[in-house]
Amino acid sequence: MSALTSEKIAQQLRGRAAAREVIITEPGESVRWSQHDYPAPVARWNYHPEFEIHLCRTTTGRFIVGDHIGAFTPGQVTLIGSGVPHHWVSDLAPGEIAPLRDAVVQFDGGWLARSARDMPELSEVDALLAEASRGLLFTGASATAAAERIELMGVTTGLARLAHFFQLLTILLHSPAHEREPLAREWFTSPAESGEGKRAVETGIGYIFDNLHGTVRMAEAARLAGMSPASFSRFFQRASGRTFSETVRMLRITRARMMLEQSSAPIASICYDVGFSNLSNFNRQFLREVGVTPRAYRSMTSTVAVREAPGSSIHASPRSITESSPSPKRTDEGSRPTTSAER
Repeated sequence: MSALTSEKIAQQLRGRAAAREVIITEPGESVRWSQHDYPAPVARWNYHPEFEIHLCRTTTGRFIVGDHIGAFTPGQVTLIGSGVPHHWVSDLAPGEIAPLRDAVVQFDGGWLARSARDMPELSEVDALLAEASRGLLFTGASATAAAERIELMGVTTGLARLAHFFQLLTILLHSPAHEREPLAREWFTSPAESGEGKRAVETGIGYIFDNLHGTVRMAEAARLAGMSPASFSRFFQRASGRTFSETVRMLRITRARMMLEQSSAPIASICYDVGFSNLSNFNRQFLREVGVTPRAYRSMTSTVAVREAPGSSIHASPRSITESSPSPKRTDEGSRPTTSAER
């Protein structure tokens, strides 16, 4: 892809509705760190309520933040505010892939505000986050120091990672004016996802969270959004990037991981508490999502003494899962197959 092509793509995106990305933080973490290739499903014109600190490690191309289009080079660090659409388009040849092009830090502004009640020093970042509503591009020594902290977050966990995050915020907060550039216009209004798509995602996510421990049916989420199941499914997937059932499964597994780490509850109880109605299916879905069985995950992560009943976790190899025949489509992972009326 030539520089001219990346510029054209960026120009076409500006003013178009951005997709709503659903961010799921790992259990036991306050801040999400991730990395991904380009192209990749998550690398698209999108927005989300979380703040984002984005490091572009490799390639050149065009980036778009709000209504601003600019050129980027390796080492670019950008702070994206809540709800601000953004995307980076690299100059690549057809079929070319840039491995691990991006390292991304995402966090909830509400979490920082709540934490500031007990740690008032955190209120220092309020002004920085307010500026991020336009997107902030960092350059020079500030960008170099910030990139180092972002990379250190990727090789640490727990308190060490959180310490690097706070140091990262400190670097951005105290960056000199000549190394900090606002991007979008002050009067910029985000071209959010269409009303139908936004309603589908917001209604669907709210409904899933409210019923995560019980039965979740796409037909009911569609009814709450005032849509037919087919329309709801289409808008939800287009706006969030995941199917409704994939989102349900991911949120349930995330909740299960947290309970495995922090509680002594038997695995069978956790299975039912997070909404699965079948222990075998819970183990299969957990293995598929996490790569290990619930019991193995608990043994690696939990500091709580646990006594499991015999047979409370079924161990299966990845091969046995991938070679098995496909299961019926579901609107509710761990509940029942989808009926024709719900598809």
